[in-house]
Amino acid sequence: MRNRFREAFRAILILLLCLVFPLPSFAQKQLLLPGKQDSVRFAVMGDTGTGGKPQYEVARQLAEWRTRFPFEFVLMMGDNLYGGQAPGDYRSKFETPYKPLLDAGVKFYASLGNHDDANQRFYKNFNMGGKRYYTFTPKPGVRFFALNSNYMDREQLAWLQTELRSSGGDWKICFFHHPLYSSGARHGSDVELRAVLEPVFVQFGVSAVFAGHDHFYERLKPQQGIYYFISGAGGQLRRGNIRQTNLTAKGFDQDNHFVLVEIAGDEMYFQTISRTGTTVDSGVIQRPKENLKEDSKNVPNKAALK
Repeated sequence: MRNRFREAFRAILILLLCLVFPLPSFAQKQLLLPGKQDSVRFAVMGDTGTGGKPQYEVARQLAEWRTRFPFEFVLMMGDNLYGGQAPGDYRSKFETPYKPLLDAGVKFYASLGNHDDANQRFYKNFNMGGKRYYTFTPKPGVRFFALNSNYMDREQLAWLQTELRSSGGDWKICFFHHPLYSSGARHGSDVELRAVLEPVFVQFGVSAVFAGHDHFYERLKPQQGIYYFISGAGGQLRRGNIRQTNLTAKGFDQDNHFVLVEIAGDEMYFQTISRTGTTVDSGVIQRPKENLKEDSKNVPNKAALK
């Protein structure tokens, strides 16, 4: 009788402990995004196109998580194809690993990295429309701007100013390859590009910026009210490359990853997931109430432009 009582007590105790202290593997694989009605749902990844095992493993995780979080499109931070860029490379480094997503109708919106041939802009599945930089609006109130950070000339900057101004009070999210802020030991912050773009971002109320190039994940502390993310380890990884700086809100350089994002009203939720399915970062940011000054004019910029 006593043995039965002990066994029952032990079972109840274990159950209570599991409820209070759930197993890390279970907690880390929980979807933390709210899944609100009519929200904008997408994924972010960069530096993917190796054709190697890590890229394929990240792609499988991405497809698996979509069964729980049905995102509609993926933003690509550049370096979409490393090495050869013949038709066979498009198949092995993009079409094959992401086939389940492509078959499900998920769209990929690419930006160009320093390893990319500019002719990628004509590849149908990258949805660039033959342009080196472009904009799209998946739903009213949210607008994305894909920039070509390889070559930021006056023409592109003028286009960006015009398009940002016309966006009014929308969410304005820019994505491109080279990060304006980064704690990476290999590359780090692109200070020259920052001098050109940051005044425009601030003036026209850009809320969030995604970049790649550095092969890790980093969420930067807000800079002048703008949230910056680096997602550059969709296929490549530079382990242990994040330096200790005062820029980092959260960093992860131990494995490949991707980011899931949901925009609902004035809130943008994010969850960063590793190659093994572990959540390494999550949170929510608020859109500023005033993200466009009515007297905005072309932003004077003393930075040298090409």
